[in-house]
Amino acid sequence: MPIATPEVYAEMLDRAKAGGFAYPAINVTSSQTLNAALRGFAEAESDGIVQISTGGADFLSGTTVKDMVAGSVALAEYARVVARNYPVNVALHTDHCPKDKLDGFMRPLIELSLERGGDPIFNSHMWDGSAVPLDENLSIARELLEKCHRANIIMEMEIGVVGGEEDGVVGEINEKLYTTPEDALATAEAVGVGEQGRYMLAATFGNVHGVYKPGHVKLRPSVLKDIQDAVGAKYGKDKPFDLVFHGGSGSLLEEIHEAISYGVVKMNIDTDTQYAFTRPIADHMFRNYDGVLKVDGDVGNKKVYDPRSYGKSAETAMAARIVQACQDLKSAGTRLG
Repeated sequence: MPIATPEVYAEMLDRAKAGGFAYPAINVTSSQTLNAALRGFAEAESDGIVQISTGGADFLSGTTVKDMVAGSVALAEYARVVARNYPVNVALHTDHCPKDKLDGFMRPLIELSLERGGDPIFNSHMWDGSAVPLDENLSIARELLEKCHRANIIMEMEIGVVGGEEDGVVGEINEKLYTTPEDALATAEAVGVGEQGRYMLAATFGNVHGVYKPGHVKLRPSVLKDIQDAVGAKYGKDKPFDLVFHGGSGSLLEEIHEAISYGVVKMNIDTDTQYAFTRPIADHMFRNYDGVLKVDGDVGNKKVYDPRSYGKSAETAMAARIVQACQDLKSAGTRLG
């Protein structure tokens, strides 16, 4: 199917919230990881979200070019061609954009969508204001939401701080890991609850990017219920926010399901799929050491150092991990017709 239109994307999110499931949002950094994501969604019979971070966009443009906008647009255009071959709807999203990268990433991408008209290049963009004071975060969010709304783009924003590291952005592990009802009420007052433009909210409840051992951080999904209840009571809406779950690697399945029950419609997945992609490549190299290297003046084995030989197994493994994610988030088998 083609990349999701704004209308299809809105329907996807509405169905997830009403149906009690969430979409995996898979970070990709290459055409091959994109193909793995599309394959995984298709095998799970789930619609989904493919996203690119500032670092991923930089990498995609070429390691000596480092043009985040060029890398992002290139991925989006490639995705539009190859996604037609898969029987699922996939939305395109840009991940964490902190303040110092707004002018080199999110803002120009929004402007490009406004200039071209029609469907936007990306279905949604994330403004990550977690590192600035809340007042400043919300002020920038208002400006960006207005532009996104004009371009028919859904905005994602974050309040609170996700701990750990993502693309060089480090979040400390402290009390800011837990969004408060007061933060959520301030957000609703600043950017509304949909009337100023649709947005998703990454509220934090102990989330940490990367891999961590159980017990390192205490997830408290009930935080999400508290903020939904507080804002819902004031504005007369049930679960007013479309919530996003960041930093979910290592989370217990019951914690994920509890979060979904409070209105999570999107869960970012990066660390687990990175490992799933790399693990078979490492296995291939160890098993074919004498073939992938020209050891002691030998010629090696072209069949095993051809990138396709290990790339196929990497794609297969990453796709399988995405199928598991769809099953864990209950989106498997829910694709739109």
